[in-house]
Amino acid sequence: MTSSPRQAEAARDGAYPPVGEPRGRPRSRRSPAGRLLRLIAWCAAAGATVLAVWCATLFFVSLSYEDHPSVGRMKHADVGIVLGAKLWDDKPSPGLRERLDHALALYKADKFDRFLLSGGLDAGGAKLTEAEGMRDYLIGQGVPPEDIVLEPNSHSTYENLQFSRDIMRENGWNVALIVTHQFHGSRAGDIAGTLGYDPVQVSVVDSRVLNMAYNRTREVLAYTKWLAEKWLLHAG
Repeated sequence: MTSSPRQAEAARDGAYPPVGEPRGRPRSRRSPAGRLLRLIAWCAAAGATVLAVWCATLFFVSLSYEDHPSVGRMKHADVGIVLGAKLWDDKPSPGLRERLDHALALYKADKFDRFLLSGGLDAGGAKLTEAEGMRDYLIGQGVPPEDIVLEPNSHSTYENLQFSRDIMRENGWNVALIVTHQFHGSRAGDIAGTLGYDPVQVSVVDSRVLNMAYNRTREVLAYTKWLAEKWLLHAG
């Protein structure tokens, strides 16, 4: 079929394709607002993926942590630093008793010479600091008072280890063994290394009384916060 002169002229002017040539699909025009929404959706999806990988990684790190170094390779320590936790009615909570009992077993096995109990005053009307509550418990377990030193001013793991390090320096003590729960061990060890503990030694205990789903989730958030603070410390 031949095209008419008028059709050929219109085809040259772009009104429609010449006869026999397929018509192309009209090109869709995306508005700037649509492109922006798609970009925001892509960034949100990428951010959610990165966040999920980050949280999963920290969860695995805290889940898989073991004594560092292994018990057989630990150096004899001048002090065993027990990191504080909540008191109940001015007595160690069940979770804190797990840490204290673990530390007591290490003390009796001659892994360290004396206790350094670290923890300040809890909010909510507590009358004793965490350090004082731990001291009373250990004395009740037969530990001589002269083998107990208190650090009663800290309110975070970083302060636990910072203030305890200062006490060690004042007394000429060089080697520490840090005692805490398993889910908390990796962060405690990383903080200790940042503060200059050498060697870094952490002994951990698994919990039979704590809500581990809650504590492990909370630890992921606390670990993230600490790594941000650590970056700021190095950046400053």
